Amino acid sequence: MAALFGKIQIGIYVEIKRSDGRIHQAMVTSLNEDNECVTVEWIENGDTKGKEIDLESIFALNPDIAPEEEIPQSPETPPPPVSSAIKINKIPQNKNRRTVAPPKNETPARDNRVTVGTTRARPSQQTEPPPSAPIPPPPIQNQTLQQQNARRKSNCVKEVEKLQEKREKRRLQQQELREKKAQEVDATTPNYEIMCMIRDFRASLDYRPLTTADLIEDHRICVCVRTRPLNKKELTMKDLDVITIPSKDVVMVHEPKQKVDLTRYLENQTFRFDYAFDDTSTNEMVYRFTARPLVETIFERGMATCFAYGQTGSGKTHTMGGDFSGKNQDCSKGVYALAARDVFLMLKKANYKKLDLQVYATFFEIYSGKVFDLLNRKTKLRVLEDGKQQVQVVGLQERDVKCTEDVLKLIEMGNSCRTSGQTSANAHSSRSHAVFQIILRRRGKMHGKFSLIDLAGNERGADTSSADRQTRLEGAEINKSLLALKECIRALGRNKPHTPFRASKLTQVLRDSFIGENSRTCMIATISPGMASCENTLNTLRYANRVKELSIDPSVVMEGRSAGHSLSQLDVLEAQWGVGSSPQRDDLKLLCEQNEEEVSPQLFNFHEVVSQLVEMEEQVLEDHRAVFQESIRWLEDEKVLLEMTEEVDYDVESFATQLEQILDQKIDVLTELRDKVKSFRSALQEEEQASQQINPKRPRAL
Repeated sequence: MAALFGKIQIGIYVEIKRSDGRIHQAMVTSLNEDNECVTVEWIENGDTKGKEIDLESIFALNPDIAPEEEIPQSPETPPPPVSSAIKINKIPQNKNRRTVAPPKNETPARDNRVTVGTTRARPSQQTEPPPSAPIPPPPIQNQTLQQQNARRKSNCVKEVEKLQEKREKRRLQQQELREKKAQEVDATTPNYEIMCMIRDFRASLDYRPLTTADLIEDHRICVCVRTRPLNKKELTMKDLDVITIPSKDVVMVHEPKQKVDLTRYLENQTFRFDYAFDDTSTNEMVYRFTARPLVETIFERGMATCFAYGQTGSGKTHTMGGDFSGKNQDCSKGVYALAARDVFLMLKKANYKKLDLQVYATFFEIYSGKVFDLLNRKTKLRVLEDGKQQVQVVGLQERDVKCTEDVLKLIEMGNSCRTSGQTSANAHSSRSHAVFQIILRRRGKMHGKFSLIDLAGNERGADTSSADRQTRLEGAEINKSLLALKECIRALGRNKPHTPFRASKLTQVLRDSFIGENSRTCMIATISPGMASCENTLNTLRYANRVKELSIDPSVVMEGRSAGHSLSQLDVLEAQWGVGSSPQRDDLKLLCEQNEEEVSPQLFNFHEVVSQLVEMEEQVLEDHRAVFQESIRWLEDEKVLLEMTEEVDYDVESFATQLEQILDQKIDVLTELRDKVKSFRSALQEEEQASQQINPKRPRAL
């Protein structure tokens, strides 16, 4: 130990060099012979810090504590000068004995010590030290001294060689380990440490993915999740796949986290749904377990709804519309076309063939609270309730279809004119909810309806504070409609007496899909696998999990608030936010009340202002259109009056009376329109102010 560590002891202070070049003193707290290093500690900014330092670095800065190495004298080095008055008795060496026997006929020196005398002393005379004086050690021959020095040096050299040998061996082992890891994973990948954690975690799992041999279960509300492979952009950026689907109904998200001391770790969050589709699942596989079981529902005089929900670029349009090859889409492999194919196959069955059913299709989109017909040059449609409280989409065209090819043509026509825009996730992203409906009619009356919906990306709900008004209105409508859709599904799963379908245009046009005993819904939550999309992926899974946990909990199936309790809560909200009463506003308030964690009073106020803005915009446009039509009639009346004045004896009083009536009508109508336009401009300013005061989440009560 002494030969290895020299004068290093626990408790002494040595100088050390930090990684930033600083040199300061630290105390040795432990010695590690195996690793040839010492542990030191020091105080910095009131905190105790420490590190391990190898011996070479310690000895380089502290040479005074290094092991002592005696250097033997070379043959050329002359022996130390000896006075001519000194006589050294040569002592023969015996390797097998510790004592030396004197030669014959020679008097042995006392105690084998060197006898020293002057030139005048005779050889036989000996000088003895005084009895009280210490006896000096006998001098050693030069040859013996050299041998001992060489022996001492060889021991030290052996220790140094051992250190070097251990160090080289350790370096070779580390190099082999690095090369082995480099073969398994590209160490140049960003977040390499997280990648290794995910790889090690997956190695411990038992995989049992969904297969076509698994049974298709019967669900009134079915919620499933589908993940896609990493796309070209993510692969170029070397993004990590943080999604694992170990079994047919489990999804795991490996969310990277960081501790206070900057140590990185994984938080593995687990979700369970009816079905989980990994990145190898095809559209046919997804359709088999999701939309296909709903086809029979519409033949049994029922209403079915299947929609894809997720962030932009997660694969919703791919799932519903079909496979993409570059910018070209194969509509024959989407859920739309697969459902239409099975509808026509079902029509050929004997028990349904006798019903003489006719198949129709509609395709429309909902964008910023407005409805447009995708099969009629994006004509703007109005959504109204008739006297029987049935929602009617006024002017929506229903196309008669005879086969799957007819449906594919309609899908291609509608997709070509669907509203899109650029987002951070997708350069050509769908910014609207696309609703494709397959309708069965018997002798003109509704028999069943299947609504297939490709929803807009859920992350745009956070754009309500954007500086661009169009983006704010777009994001607010997406946010509100997704919340309303979730609450309508919850009401369906719980058999609630009231469904807040009036809270958004989307749920309003789908009202008949959320009522009745023979209504079924399927939700396909699509997620992106990249680590960069982890937050949006978790939001999507939480949304889907919220829907599913309510639909499978038998203890809350018949849960519902009494009318008095609901009205009491609405009264509180009305007093708190100062909102007037109407069916639409009541549903919006109820929607916000049931999502307190997601909707703050400021966000509710913004949604209310946006709803009023949309209503006022429609009213102003309708009134302007009416004024324009009225102006044409006024021009015709004025033309008749002017022609009357060309006569020589025209009735001047009649002319003045009729002209005054026309002008009064103009003034009244134009003044009313002007006032509405002023109110509309004020609403635009209110929306601007409300968007700047948004606090997305309700503050916690103290």
